[in-house]
Amino acid sequence: MKLLSFIANGRASFGAVKDNGVVDLGTRMAPCTTLRQLLEAGRVAEAAKLVASSAPDHALDKITFAPVIPDPGKIICVGLNYRDHVAETGRTVTEKPALFVRFPCSQVGHLQPIVKPRVSDDFDYEGELALVIGKQGRHIAAYHAFDHIAGYACYNEGSIRDWQRHTSQFLSGKTFEESGSFGPWLVTADEIPDPSRLTLQTRLNGTVVQDTTTDLLITAIPELIAYISTICPLVPGDVIVTGTPGGVGAKRTPPLWMRPGDTVEVEISGIGTLRNKVIAEAA
Repeated sequence: MKLLSFIANGRASFGAVKDNGVVDLGTRMAPCTTLRQLLEAGRVAEAAKLVASSAPDHALDKITFAPVIPDPGKIICVGLNYRDHVAETGRTVTEKPALFVRFPCSQVGHLQPIVKPRVSDDFDYEGELALVIGKQGRHIAAYHAFDHIAGYACYNEGSIRDWQRHTSQFLSGKTFEESGSFGPWLVTADEIPDPSRLTLQTRLNGTVVQDTTTDLLITAIPELIAYISTICPLVPGDVIVTGTPGGVGAKRTPPLWMRPGDTVEVEISGIGTLRNKVIAEAA
């Protein structure tokens, strides 16, 4: 099942994709009004039954896509988690995963514009696989990790590289307003039993700039969940963005930056394609 958050007729809701349309679950599953609340309530199986027996309420091309989880409690990102990306940065593989955070205001949905900040021209793409937590846990053992995943989505972790280099901490370049995107939807975990068998491709204006398979993650998804849940509880709606492969614009000669008017796409097999235009920040 493909679950998504959206706006239609001026109202924010959530639903599921069916027959080129959207079944509006926000009007059917009170008191849940958001996808995060659905996950918190543990009602995904109930939602699937409703979708099977319901006709779509909206055409896909008539909605405004929101980030898959517009209101996550946490967005935890993993840096340097593919060897080719570690190599192109000149760094070494760390014993433990490098973690940093993004804030909800830094992301937009599928087909919504991502914003190049006016303080920088060094706006880079980072195609990544994101997972959403569906079951609360702390100190989760790696062999139980998949029990805690609601599903998977595409993520473009737009990075402002010169600001990222201001200090040794990544945050300043990673959470500019509306600089990244998350979508187009959440594919539930039952449809992706092995997330290490996916292909990931990033395209800028139709040209492939990143191309990998998720089995090349340095720290695999079960170990990421085990490590992060040792630090803090993971709760439904939390997002883990698992890392970008090599091919980033900052490490090309000359550098390849996203510019206003560009189109960037992140496609992951079994999930779909996240597509966004780039615009300039308003004066």
